[in-house]
Amino acid sequence: MTITELLKGVNYTTVEGSTNRDVAHLTFDSRAVAAGSCFIAIEGSVVDGHNYIQSAVEKGAVAVVCKRLPEILDTSTTTYIVTDDTDKATAQIAANFYGNPSRKLKVVGVTGTNGKTTIATLLYDLVRSMGHEAGLISTVVYKIGDEQITSTHTTPDAIRLNAMLARMVDAGCEYCFMECSSHAIVQRRIYGIHFAGALFTNLTHDHLDYHKTFAEYIRAKKIFFDELSKDSFAIVNSDDRNGVVMLQNTVAQSFTLSLRSFADYRCKIMESSAEGMMLRIDDTDVWVSFLGRFNAYNLLTVYAAALQLGFEKSEVLVHLSMLRPVDGRFDIVRAADGTIAIVDYAHTPDALENVLKTVAEIRTKGQSVTVICGCGGERDTTKRPEMAQIAVKYADRAIFTSDNPRSEDPDSILNQMEQGVSVGDNYLKIADRDSAIKTAIMLSSAGDIIVVAGKGHENYQIIGSQKLPFNDKERVIYWFSAFNR
Repeated sequence: MTITELLKGVNYTTVEGSTNRDVAHLTFDSRAVAAGSCFIAIEGSVVDGHNYIQSAVEKGAVAVVCKRLPEILDTSTTTYIVTDDTDKATAQIAANFYGNPSRKLKVVGVTGTNGKTTIATLLYDLVRSMGHEAGLISTVVYKIGDEQITSTHTTPDAIRLNAMLARMVDAGCEYCFMECSSHAIVQRRIYGIHFAGALFTNLTHDHLDYHKTFAEYIRAKKIFFDELSKDSFAIVNSDDRNGVVMLQNTVAQSFTLSLRSFADYRCKIMESSAEGMMLRIDDTDVWVSFLGRFNAYNLLTVYAAALQLGFEKSEVLVHLSMLRPVDGRFDIVRAADGTIAIVDYAHTPDALENVLKTVAEIRTKGQSVTVICGCGGERDTTKRPEMAQIAVKYADRAIFTSDNPRSEDPDSILNQMEQGVSVGDNYLKIADRDSAIKTAIMLSSAGDIIVVAGKGHENYQIIGSQKLPFNDKERVIYWFSAFNR
């Protein structure tokens, strides 16, 4: 692809050198530059790519995209493109390079604090169960049809994202369902992607370590909806006060969903047990193998999106009833003696409260509830006491433990959580996560419920600079067996 073709739709201010050169590869990592590469110099928080422009040229880069020109230019071999916004330029260049794959798929993006992974995954499962090929981009895994790729970010960088979308097109996918994190939206990783639809779940306390204020967090989500096209659809949860905010200024076709009031799509929980729920969705009853009000919202969102994609209501409801929970999301492990462990990704106050409220609805007389939870290091510290407060409010016993402490002192994190409890609250602080799980099982009696929150599907724990193997579900199974439960 020539540089001229690569720059279509890119807002640039200066070009030094020929635009007829052919580009064979895109990268913003100078170590990956090879002959024929287009090197994009990104001003990162730690490393500035502009310091590596000359190295990229020496390695054979035929194009360099940057915010400022280097002192020495070699226009005989390299073309230099100056732009005021390298993030946007990267995304548009990547879309062009891979043939604008999002326009050859029906891409649906899901954003919000909680529920993104579940909704994106269930949509992927739903359309495939109805005979259509699809791709998935989520926190847990990336999928191209049956192929699974290790997930590195909730939403990958623009180059990798467009490369995967192109592979989905080549694999015959008709749809792609993807999580759109607030970080990805602000960093313009999804800029230039044509979305058939956008879904908003909710907005609660999270990521303030990055966005600094809740207003900025809202603004990040809203950018996604503001930039939708007129032929897209936008579906929001109107029971969340920020749902209607997302629809302000969007030109997309707008729809609402609710469990509480009038909306375009409505749902009511008719029955609930330890095995699932009977939902009434738009006047039709359907049994689902999910628990909790939060999952009723998730399933209603999946249903609404499927109808907007053109699927028939009756077919969608049949296949909705056959869906199963996502790995690490209210994932139930049953011991032989009747003890139940629920492994869930809940790592925000709202998500933890939703899980524990659901447990309260299904617990029977005499069942004790123990919750294990923690808070990640080097992340939003203001939610730590709130998480602890919710844990002691809804559980008979709480155990505060490590999540991914990173370079923070685990005991310091637990002490900050402890600020949210009161005298008389029943809780323990056990920094070692495996010991916390072991203790919870030791202290529980046959038939009790143990909630292990915070990590869900994750198979690692980040301690210091090390990413160590650790899986909550595996450790629960191990300790159940060790104690002959």
